Amino acid sequence: MKFSGLIHTLPSNIKWFLATFIIVLSVGYFTGLLFISHTESNSPKGIQENYLGNEDVADTEVMKFKKSKREMLTILHTHILSISFIFFILGSILSITSVPKRLKSFLMIEPFISIILTFGGIYFMWAGVRWMRYIVMISGIVMTGVYIISVGLIFYQLLKKTDATK
Repeated sequence: MKFSGLIHTLPSNIKWFLATFIIVLSVGYFTGLLFISHTESNSPKGIQENYLGNEDVADTEVMKFKKSKREMLTILHTHILSISFIFFILGSILSITSVPKRLKSFLMIEPFISIILTFGGIYFMWAGVRWMRYIVMISGIVMTGVYIISVGLIFYQLLKKTDATK
């Protein structure tokens, strides 16, 4: 079965359905990023303080405490599962576009690597490997970049007129 370019042959109501879904998904995704910036976890130091606390710092505005093992497992479990579903659905939609195969493959697979690096990094940082905060930050940025590119390409493909849709 040929998947590449299938998006161009979809009826307009299915294209609207996909576009609306991507918009709502993006609102949720970027709300999560807004939460991260609100908790000051958008820097290596902030990432570390969010999970390991800052009670040893005297001049802090907001006191944070180290997360318990139960809290960490809950955070990791829910985020790994939910973000995996986000990228599975996004990758499934991307698979039916006419984007070049190598780019499409990268955009479909890379987020799962970033999920493991981001949340595995958070766990290892919490367990004492402090330099993992840099891996967490870089992989989170890459994951967001891939999300933005994928969504942009999907919208472009939904709006693109082809010979079959003209």
